[in-house]
Amino acid sequence: MAPGAAPTVPKTRKRRTAPTRGTLFALLGCLPGLLAVGALVVCASGVERTAASRLDRSGHPAAEGRPSSAHRAARPRIVPRSAWLDRATGRTQPPPRYDDKVVAVFVHHTDSPNDYPCADAPRVIRHLYAGQTGARHWDDIGYNFVVDRCGTIYEGRAGGVDRPVTGAHAQGFNHRTAGIAALGTFTAGVPVPRAMTDAIAALAAWKLGLADVDPRGRARLVSSSGLSRYRAGTTATLPALAGHQDGFATNCPGAALATRLPAIRERAAALQGRTPATRTPTSRTPTSRTPTTRTPATRSPVTRTPATTTPTGRAPAGRTPTGAATRKATPTAPRPAGRPAGPSPTARP
Repeated sequence: MAPGAAPTVPKTRKRRTAPTRGTLFALLGCLPGLLAVGALVVCASGVERTAASRLDRSGHPAAEGRPSSAHRAARPRIVPRSAWLDRATGRTQPPPRYDDKVVAVFVHHTDSPNDYPCADAPRVIRHLYAGQTGARHWDDIGYNFVVDRCGTIYEGRAGGVDRPVTGAHAQGFNHRTAGIAALGTFTAGVPVPRAMTDAIAALAAWKLGLADVDPRGRARLVSSSGLSRYRAGTTATLPALAGHQDGFATNCPGAALATRLPAIRERAAALQGRTPATRTPTSRTPTSRTPTTRTPATRSPVTRTPATTTPTGRAPAGRTPTGAATRKATPTAPRPAGRPAGPSPTARP
């Protein structure tokens, strides 16, 4: 060691002590808390993904009533309202109103001529719009969709074809419904084009499928007007694919189109991928009948007493002859000749 140098202190190595039993218990006690924190993180990320899935491509809330369901039909081709509404006819109108979802569809007819060329359908729809927003003072055309006789589907009321737009087509039942109008008049005896009914079925299948509604089922709707078939506030159970006459006293959609509604319902259900309705034959258990033992009736021999023959003109003793007088006749005195007829000599005044 050099003079004046500080003495060196030998370094001592620290011993690594093994973890005690108390430390292990402490770590195990913290494990449930760590698991709970991890679960909260996973839950929060799931909520964020769910919220993001409810936004459409433009970042706006998507239309409600779209559950993940296998009973959805393909969206048919829909011509936008700009194809029939020009600037000269269009009016300033308030923003559209929406419901939470569409659970029923009402089918109408427009009560207009049937002999229009299909290329002229936009002009006919424009005429309907002018009448409803003019003379009736509506804010827009009442129907959500219009279908022409060639099967072309047109957007009607503004607000978005895939949104649950509140219409003005069925008084008392405009909420949670969509109105599909067949362009024309389809009273009794009028042929309904197949292309039109197929388009109505495809449109109803897609629109109702957004809320997983079976077109063959029934929907519970609350009436908002006493002018309908139900008082205001009454809950009515109506067909999910109904005719206008089901909720309102009217002949719409016409007898010819109304008779086609059952077939339209079945077609719409098939487009949703639903199984056809099968009718189970009613099995009747034969009633076991106990054979009835009939005892033959015993007839007592009838003893007939031979009738005693009475000489003609004489009645048997104790019996009054039929038709005979029961009172004794009074002899009449002979009338002297030459005397006028008068009272009987024996008559007393």
